[in-house]
Amino acid sequence: MTALEKIISRFNSKIFIYFLIAITALYTLGFTFLHNIHSDGYILGDWLVNYQDGGFKRRGLSGSFFFILQDLTGLKLNILVYCFQFIIISLFFYYYFKLIQYKEATFLYLSLLMSSIGFVGLLNCVDYVGKKEFIIFLLFAVFAYLIDNNKLTKVKEWGFCLALFISTLFHEVTLFFIPYFLIALYLKTKKIEAVRYLKYILAVLIPVVLLLLFGKEINEGQSLSILKERGVIFTRGIFFWNIDERQYILEHIKEYRLYFLSLGISIAHLAFYLKYIAERKIIYILLIGAFLFSLPLFYLAIDWGRWMYIHMIFIIILFALFLKKSDSEYASEIIIVNKKFYITLLIIIFSLIYRVEMSGRGFTFEGLFYRICLAPLELLNKML
Repeated sequence: MTALEKIISRFNSKIFIYFLIAITALYTLGFTFLHNIHSDGYILGDWLVNYQDGGFKRRGLSGSFFFILQDLTGLKLNILVYCFQFIIISLFFYYYFKLIQYKEATFLYLSLLMSSIGFVGLLNCVDYVGKKEFIIFLLFAVFAYLIDNNKLTKVKEWGFCLALFISTLFHEVTLFFIPYFLIALYLKTKKIEAVRYLKYILAVLIPVVLLLLFGKEINEGQSLSILKERGVIFTRGIFFWNIDERQYILEHIKEYRLYFLSLGISIAHLAFYLKYIAERKIIYILLIGAFLFSLPLFYLAIDWGRWMYIHMIFIIILFALFLKKSDSEYASEIIIVNKKFYITLLIIIFSLIYRVEMSGRGFTFEGLFYRICLAPLELLNKML
């Protein structure tokens, strides 16, 4: 056994995943707090869209919910929103931990978390933190955990449908990622259950139809004054957003073309992963279907990196279902130094080199290595 093989044989992918979960959770919670305290108009602002300004509208349930809490408690909206975000984000990482706790981790599975649009995506781009998609991340993590342990009863299933309905009123993006819930069900039961799937589809489709028919604009003219009276002042963000997003994409097409490069890298990464999965053909088809279902998002909104990142988080949770079960919390596949290992290692290293921004720049060489090694030095030079 060579020196390299001895070092590699002692590497435990599971322990590293635990470390990555902890670091990512702390980072996410920390920067979410900073966004809220500084009244970020995009992250905090999105949670404070409300029905008080003009009535029923997309994303408005959250703001009205926090207004009621403020009236009951007298606490600042920034703090109330952060407490809710803290609970949602913490529970997501907890249930993801529970999902993989008694599974045998692999070096290849670790590479998914290290993807530039996986867990590392949060470390690369602070604009991903604190957003409403953590609600559906949590719902899917709990859902995956329950079906993996045969604990999804009929009552709990109806509860999930209700939660998805409410989640869609918090953010309509829930609709575009509902296929992952259906995929998880199918891959675990090995049978098509159309009536069962219909419950999940209607749970997200009905609120979207209601929003399309009766929904008002996010800012009907009074939101900023209502929020000012409640102690929050925004100078930018979602309440000021009046950009024609499709025109914006066309005007910045050179930057947006680079998203195809990042997408191609991610597809190649997933294709290599699926090479070692027994049911790869059907999973290929299902994942392509899930991506195609989300295409309207890429047409309607400029956050292309965000949609890619959401897909990867769902895939990371989904693929955890197919890791081997184990009696040990630290079970990790023995790494063999071969062609598969070297390709996986190269994928991880390259993933740490590049960055996919939420919108605007689809590929840059400002990944985690840059942010750790070069960005602090650049900041220091500016200070000096």
